[in-house]
Amino acid sequence: MKVAFLVLLILAAANADMYLHNPRGSNNRLDEANRERNNANRLFDSQNNNRGGYNVGSLYYYAGSTLSVEWTNQHSCGDANNHCEIIFQYMCADHIRDGATTGTIPDRLLLCENFNCNEDIEYGMHETFDYYINCRLRRRNEGLFTADQNLRGTSAIYTRQNPGGTRRGYECPEERDYYPYWHPTPWIDVAVLTNDPTRCPYYEAESANVKSRHACIVPNELINRNLNRRTGIIPNNKMECNETDNSTWLEFAPNGRPTPLCMETPYSRDNHLGNGIGGFPNTFNWTIPNNPHENCVFRARYNISTQDYEAWNGSVSSANNTRLNNQRTNLDVFSRFNFNASTALERGYYFRNNPEVQVFEGANFDLRLAIDTSQFGRTFQDRSHTFAIRSRPENIDPSARIFNLNVRGKRGNIVQTYPGVEYDFVPNRLTLTQEDYVHIQWTGSNTNPNNNDGQGRAGSDRSNIVLLREQVYDEGTPVPEGEKFGHWGNSYPAHLDADDMSFLGLKRSLRQNLAVLDNVQFGGEMSELDDAGTYFDLGAWSVTALGTYHYLCTRNNNFSNRSQKGKIIVVRQKVATNVIGWNGGKVEVGPHEVNVPRGVLVEPAMFVMQQWPDDLAPAATRQLSGRNLDLPDDPVSEYVTVERMGGKQEGMFSVTLSVSEENDVHIIRYSGANGWNARELDTEVSNGMATAQTDEDGVFVASGSPTNYVLIGALVGSLVVVALIIGAVIIFFVIRRDKWQKVKATFKNTKTNVTRSFASKV
Repeated sequence: MKVAFLVLLILAAANADMYLHNPRGSNNRLDEANRERNNANRLFDSQNNNRGGYNVGSLYYYAGSTLSVEWTNQHSCGDANNHCEIIFQYMCADHIRDGATTGTIPDRLLLCENFNCNEDIEYGMHETFDYYINCRLRRRNEGLFTADQNLRGTSAIYTRQNPGGTRRGYECPEERDYYPYWHPTPWIDVAVLTNDPTRCPYYEAESANVKSRHACIVPNELINRNLNRRTGIIPNNKMECNETDNSTWLEFAPNGRPTPLCMETPYSRDNHLGNGIGGFPNTFNWTIPNNPHENCVFRARYNISTQDYEAWNGSVSSANNTRLNNQRTNLDVFSRFNFNASTALERGYYFRNNPEVQVFEGANFDLRLAIDTSQFGRTFQDRSHTFAIRSRPENIDPSARIFNLNVRGKRGNIVQTYPGVEYDFVPNRLTLTQEDYVHIQWTGSNTNPNNNDGQGRAGSDRSNIVLLREQVYDEGTPVPEGEKFGHWGNSYPAHLDADDMSFLGLKRSLRQNLAVLDNVQFGGEMSELDDAGTYFDLGAWSVTALGTYHYLCTRNNNFSNRSQKGKIIVVRQKVATNVIGWNGGKVEVGPHEVNVPRGVLVEPAMFVMQQWPDDLAPAATRQLSGRNLDLPDDPVSEYVTVERMGGKQEGMFSVTLSVSEENDVHIIRYSGANGWNARELDTEVSNGMATAQTDEDGVFVASGSPTNYVLIGALVGSLVVVALIIGAVIIFFVIRRDKWQKVKATFKNTKTNVTRSFASKV
């Protein structure tokens, strides 16, 4: 398999970071009571700031539920300044654990309990001992770009970014630095977010989810004799493997998981470890796979370089069949200055450590550039603490939607938590229908730094949910001049014992549990939740009451921690959203679907699709269009509205509706592009589903009686033309009365002649 290198090369330093905030990112932290982590090499190489990460805390998620993944990356993505890929992966296995010590798990069996490092629960572990030993003894890919770095070994633990072969847990540095990796890997792909969506077909085809990998299987005796070596002795290609005694070039089947989602990266700006567009965190909605396991971990990788270099025009290696000589210094940093290679070398325009550059021709002085070729073009990552994936309860319908509502952040003000974040609910805003479920769950810590600001016992994280009293104005209503403008961030809670008070339709005992955490404490000081446990789980509950609900955490609501507040809207219609870009995608609501083919969208767009009950359809279409639409008398489908927000479109997308009959069915689209006119679309019907192509959003419904809106429009247009002609004739004869007199005389003579003609015949 040909592998283009992904550790991208740049001309300006990429001192970037990647931090997971939901699920709870570790950044190699366990439960340290200081701001810096104790051991940056505990489980993996993050390349991040030592103050990042959150203390250990584990949650579980139901299969098929929606989890909002939230992160920050220091340098931009979705921007013309750089090349950027963000890769989300996960793995589940019995051996995965957080551990009980911040020490790094040994790489010598003698130092592990019962000489079995895989089962020594004192240490945290993600990849296995055998996986790392195979990496340490396998020849590195010598076709990869290393610049002028002096790699101190020949195995896969040595890369341009890790030239000294430093060990972090049982991670394989070569696998960490390059994606997609060409050898077997325990990681399962979830999504690839890229600045260049035209690379999506490549990522989708090369993912280990759908494509097999190969590796050389050598005798155990060879491995056991060389356990402590740091030299590559296991071949990394088929040719050399077949030449090695008692070795087999073995194919490993794909892991069988779905093709990873691939789409554009959301925008983030340079040198800003913060929110994205609109002031909201960048998020990715992950549908938890149906892969139940109690020990799982999530990984986010951030591959970054600037646009100074055409990253994908570098060396290509073949890991299966050949070994290419490493091109150590083939980076072109001079052609844009109209230098040839020899002139560039003479004047210092050469990609190497700390080059001295002659900026002015003929000058007798040089300028030294602070360049470290191991740090130019880098891969950063963060991993979550362990979590569980569980089968959904039997009382929840398999088709029902479950949304996870969690708490992110840690104790402290914005400076003390940085590069972590302060408390907030995730997602902060959520739209649900009455048939949805919400799973409310969070975790905290008792070992935050004691001098970090916050309410309650020093060092502790606690949260709760209390419904806010109703706001003093209707959202969306203009405020009269001179009156006060309130907001839904009101800090006064509603009365939980009010008879007409509701929160998502939850019964009083559940609302009380959310407020005072009944199920995790049995007395003690609870005014600031001090004696509650760090973990809270309400479970998944169905949403039954319509309305807009604003809620807060009563503890984390002072100046230091800002406001931990959230908003949930519950509606009758089903709603689904998806950001779709060049690579295409779908939006599904109920049995209905919007499908956008690859290449239709030049820029990403948010698609909002809603399925309306029959009694709400007139009001919904009136709200969308601003007028009463002439809806069909015999709809054979539900009404569906499709809104495309943003994005540049250059083609058609399809709308598919579930229909109750298939004879003479056609989809009608009401679009606002031409004054909310109705148009009958060419429709294909099969197996109870009607599909039509459209280039506009709007209101869609299937009708069982053909009404040719095109012919009606043509007829109306013809009548308008005739009326205009008649009007023009009248105006002409009013102005030219002499002409009208001649017409009258001619008409009179014609009438007389016709009368005489009929009379003679009679």
